[in-house]
Amino acid sequence: MAVVPALLARGPWDPSQVNAVWLEDPYKPDASAVAAADVALAALRDRGSPSHDGLAARLASFRSGTDRLSLELQPARWALRLIAGNAAQSLSILCVVRSADGRWLAGRRASWLASWADRWALGAGGSVEVGENPVDTMVRELDEEWSVAPRRLTAEALVRLPSEVVLLIGMAWLDDGADVVPDPEHEEFAWWPSEVERWPPEGDEPLRRMGAFLSDV
Repeated sequence: MAVVPALLARGPWDPSQVNAVWLEDPYKPDASAVAAADVALAALRDRGSPSHDGLAARLASFRSGTDRLSLELQPARWALRLIAGNAAQSLSILCVVRSADGRWLAGRRASWLASWADRWALGAGGSVEVGENPVDTMVRELDEEWSVAPRRLTAEALVRLPSEVVLLIGMAWLDDGADVVPDPEHEEFAWWPSEVERWPPEGDEPLRRMGAFLSDV
């Protein structure tokens, strides 16, 4: 049986309805987690990744309602998110991108990346920097990865992956005729049809599940 992400909260929320408060004290993992993070980071560098360690966001707690998503975030070592099954609720964003006519932007990620290496993925993703509101992370990653700015942006859901990484999932709609320019993290890209059932074979089961989930608004 496939292990599916756990839905923690469901929007949509406007960016103004997502509030992030940062704790001052960094998260302190135990010694076994520190060692596991060191091993995972070394393996990542061995396959040519330029990823550097540092501090990023961890989800300490949250509250949700129909008109508000409140996140309590904590600085935590970035490499903790590399630990399989024990990523300490490290927080990342995934922002899917839709064209004005509803198509989905997909890109094949480079083999040296820390996550989804050499696989097709939707939109843009990345870790939340210390002090950053995750909806601002979405806007930043859209610009860095695809050189686009959203016409409309919503935060759709908060989910916890089996690895214990937490994702804030957003959806960005682009202006009609907007051009996307992929960064070096993407080896190729395509616009997939608005109907998930018409996606090409590159749209594997997790991506189709994500597309169906986000289509159910």
